[in-house]
Amino acid sequence: MSDYYNAFDMSPVPAPGPDAVPPEPFRGIYGMPAFVTIPTRDMEASADFWIRGFGFIELFSIPGRLVHLRRWAFQDVLLVQGASVPEQAPALSVSFACVLSQIDSLVENCRALNPELVEGPTDTPWNTRDVEVITPENARIVFTAAKPFDPASQEARNLEAIGIAPPGVGRGDNEEHA
Repeated sequence: MSDYYNAFDMSPVPAPGPDAVPPEPFRGIYGMPAFVTIPTRDMEASADFWIRGFGFIELFSIPGRLVHLRRWAFQDVLLVQGASVPEQAPALSVSFACVLSQIDSLVENCRALNPELVEGPTDTPWNTRDVEVITPENARIVFTAAKPFDPASQEARNLEAIGIAPPGVGRGDNEEHA
């Protein structure tokens, strides 16, 4: 038996494809393996941006102190009351998975809120389409959607060049990278 398994068995992220359907926002309570904490001076305006721009839901709030936002399972953001926020976005970014069918509407929603905060969408050499948004709190947020894998594409050649073979080709399921 292997120490490795198909992580898609536990991930809410659907396999990439033109018909990939995003999961509904997850409203259950779980021990969060990771989350992002973002200070804000205006909790109501920040929550509104994350909800209308990114499609997060308000899981719960503690008025004046905290708003717990979530999209899919394991995509948790805590907005906390802060006296100040950075004057500009840091180089550090936080990325959230999405599906291709969500990219255009996410860009449209965020541009409707503030067109100057949106960059992209951009196709990457590792076979994703990304959009970067600077939030009102000056957080750099990236939404990334895997594109369908085409073994004849430049992206496939890029991945092969660093030793990542498509599933079912070569060494099995990329044990070296697991």
